Amino acid sequence: MKRLSVVALLLAACWVRAELPPLIPREILFGNQARTDPKVSPDGSQLSWLAPDKNNTLNVWTSALDGGNAHCLTNETGDPIEWYTWAADGKHILYLHDNAGDEIPHLFSADLRSGNVRDLTPFRGVRAQNVLTDSRHPESVLVALNLRDRNAFDMYRVDLQTGAITLEATNPGDVLTWKADNNFVIRAATAFEGKTGRTIIRVRDAADKPWRDLVVMPFERALFAGQVVNGSLIAGFDPDGKSLLIDSALHSDKGRLVRVDLQDGHELEVIAEDPRCDVAFVDVGRLGMEASVILHPVTDAPQAVEFDYTTPHWSFLDPKLKVDFEMISREVPGFIDLVSRDNADHVWIVASRRSDAPATYYKFDRDKKKLNQLFTENPALAKFALAPKKPVIIKTRDGLEMVSYLAIPPKVEPKKLPLVLLIHGGPWDRDSDNYDPEVQFLANRGYAVLQVNYRGSTGFGIKFFNAGNLAVGLGMVEDLFDAVRWAVDQGIADPKRIAAMGGSMGGFATLRSLEMRPDLFACGVDECGPADEAVSFRSSPKYWSNILERWRRRAGDADHDENWNRKISPLYHVDAIRAPLLIGQGKNDPRVTMANADAMVGALRKAKREVTYVVYPDEGHGFARPENQLDFYGRVEEFLAKHLGGRAEPWKKITGSTAELR
Repeated sequence: MKRLSVVALLLAACWVRAELPPLIPREILFGNQARTDPKVSPDGSQLSWLAPDKNNTLNVWTSALDGGNAHCLTNETGDPIEWYTWAADGKHILYLHDNAGDEIPHLFSADLRSGNVRDLTPFRGVRAQNVLTDSRHPESVLVALNLRDRNAFDMYRVDLQTGAITLEATNPGDVLTWKADNNFVIRAATAFEGKTGRTIIRVRDAADKPWRDLVVMPFERALFAGQVVNGSLIAGFDPDGKSLLIDSALHSDKGRLVRVDLQDGHELEVIAEDPRCDVAFVDVGRLGMEASVILHPVTDAPQAVEFDYTTPHWSFLDPKLKVDFEMISREVPGFIDLVSRDNADHVWIVASRRSDAPATYYKFDRDKKKLNQLFTENPALAKFALAPKKPVIIKTRDGLEMVSYLAIPPKVEPKKLPLVLLIHGGPWDRDSDNYDPEVQFLANRGYAVLQVNYRGSTGFGIKFFNAGNLAVGLGMVEDLFDAVRWAVDQGIADPKRIAAMGGSMGGFATLRSLEMRPDLFACGVDECGPADEAVSFRSSPKYWSNILERWRRRAGDADHDENWNRKISPLYHVDAIRAPLLIGQGKNDPRVTMANADAMVGALRKAKREVTYVVYPDEGHGFARPENQLDFYGRVEEFLAKHLGGRAEPWKKITGSTAELR
């Protein structure tokens, strides 16, 4: 009887493999995108984008608007350029770039006429962030630097012609981000007061006037972007000059875009809200978090606000904008995102986004109402079947509703599949209905993929956010178990073939999952997950010193309370682990240091647990270089195939990868 069961299982596995579409090569999924992030110049005459250069590093390219004279403008090596923008003068490209993942980017300008590149912030060990430009003041750029004090970011004005730097605003120690008014003067700031946990919207009436607290939010009423380095709750100054647009949950469970009086801070009007979720936030790479609000390119008047419960949508304030979006939506599928526009508002660059296809970009002539495709980020994927994410609502054991996403391998019936629980980091972050190459990679290999917005995830209101307090490594992880149990009860997941996988705090949750429920997981993949929270606190970057108080309030005082640290940190529960682990780590990681990862691997090996440990000497917190991503995911799929039985493209040595097995 036992022999027949084994044969039946083998036959079922062969049937599933036969039904699966062709393997998508890792090089297509994790190699550089062909082109991405297009932007139109302020005068509407030129186009820019990111694409690989001759050395396969993402750099900035430019051309005429019609595509003529396309050429690579920048020449950075190592890490790809992740963020850039047009200077308001239309003569320079501004971009941020760090050194091998050290998270200390400098701000550079590239001259379009001469090709000369200048480091605008040439200060060793000084990080540039919070970059602001203004079409009405094209001669300069504003940038925050921790030049005076490594713990705090003051705001500086940089002359684009001379490179001269002048101080615009001094940080008293609690400011997260700065905001300029309609005259390009720094007059507002989002601050987090570590001692009290309050988030403060602070303003001044002019550059020579004193700062004053306009809106004060208690810790339990503030949205996450008001408590994180580089976070902002200010959308902008209203064109009337008398009010400020902010994201607030002071008088609602959900974050709403509201207008407040610039004199006394009282709420004048709710501009946009959704009863199910907060105003969506956009992660601006190294620039941090800000509300997803479309503002007019010159007047800064609000025109649309994004919300994202299970799928994103716009709440339109400008009827003309709504008409154009509706017209574009009739021509192309997916969520339409306005990514760039010229000052005259004649030329738009829009993106079509969906979970089962990489972004496609279009040029929209607003006068002629004509839409032309520019490019798709990854055209090589067009011939492959991809897996759409299906939003599902899963209840926790105590009744919370978790917005989650399930991806099933194309052409396969969702029954008794090997499952990868793909855990988002943060932990104060969220999964969305977006295209994710990691999800497509796993689904293509034959796995059901489950992404769960566990308690404390952002975007679902204050109550759900605060439900994660003191639940890091505890209740948050139990929510993941509830989601896996749902997938098993639905008949989707094979209870014998379940893996946990994640990066950063998703890696932390992976380690805790294997400890707390060794009966549930067959294996785990951890990318740069902290093993000891106290060590993470003590080794965090200097400019995190103020917001560490938020970590302590939400995750527990791990670096002062040894018993609490031992309770939640994976390092102290290694004996409970039974399943094999694959751990990836960047040597230059400034958040989860090598000492943290080494300690976990050492403890696992001392306990005679199975662990594969791969280190990338030129990477930081997460792997940026495509060569290292190709190497790591090659190891991931062989590891998962061995322990879950999915398909695998054989791992091979990648030229240029710096991987070290330790």
